[in-house]
Amino acid sequence: MRIRIVDAFSERPFAGNPAGVLLLDSDAFPETDWLQQVAREVNLSETAFAHPLPEGGDADWALRWLTPAAEVNMCGHATLATAHVLHSTGAATGSVRFRTRSGVLTTTAGDDGAITMDFPTAPLTPVEVPAAVAAALGVDILSAHDTGPNVGDLLVELADETSVRALAPDLKALAGHGGRGVIATARAEDPSGGYDFFSRCFFPAVGIDEDPVTGSAHTALAPFWSARLGRNSLVGLQGAARTGYVRTELRGDRTLLTGSAVTVIDGELLTDGELLTKS
Repeated sequence: MRIRIVDAFSERPFAGNPAGVLLLDSDAFPETDWLQQVAREVNLSETAFAHPLPEGGDADWALRWLTPAAEVNMCGHATLATAHVLHSTGAATGSVRFRTRSGVLTTTAGDDGAITMDFPTAPLTPVEVPAAVAAALGVDILSAHDTGPNVGDLLVELADETSVRALAPDLKALAGHGGRGVIATARAEDPSGGYDFFSRCFFPAVGIDEDPVTGSAHTALAPFWSARLGRNSLVGLQGAARTGYVRTELRGDRTLLTGSAVTVIDGELLTDGELLTKS
């Protein structure tokens, strides 16, 4: 079967966040163990698996996301990558509805090639800063918020962008944190730089030391920074070695995430047919 590597939240190769994408011809997913083996082999922060659904339902494709270590409830960059593959191969036009663990997620391709994703807004709950997280990050934390069950991260605000860029966390200690991981963020230092806030994401508990550009995290970052900056439409910049921009638009309990994507590898996955037993 065809397997593709797509750089999401980027207009050029070798930037943004790479995701594996497999479009399955079957009407159901293979066994989860097989999906996990493929995700482990691809060894990117997420690999997306999708199969078409019958016409007339609430969604067009079923979609799942797996890291090398676990299945996750929501993934923005791998959803963007999947929609990009569908549109770039002619398998879809206009809007595509995906049935996922987080409900039905809709993506819409624009005339400029960018794709907008309609995701549930993460509910933010202020919490006390866990001492173990503060120690693992090694920096003062201004505030902390739980991001709810879909995202499952702890969002922490730091004093400035420089502090976020300089983070070198104790990943082993951070993996003991109860959720998926930690989103560290601060306001952009240069208002003329083309983005409003900066972030980095660390998810060692699910096998990802640092995720370059995390769409799902922006469903929490959007309401967090919209409340502070007084605007519903913002641009976030995320990443360290690899970076990418995410345009966000807060619409109450939904958040629109917009970005571009580029296919960098298009190949063939050789598999043992006996492993494709449907679940």
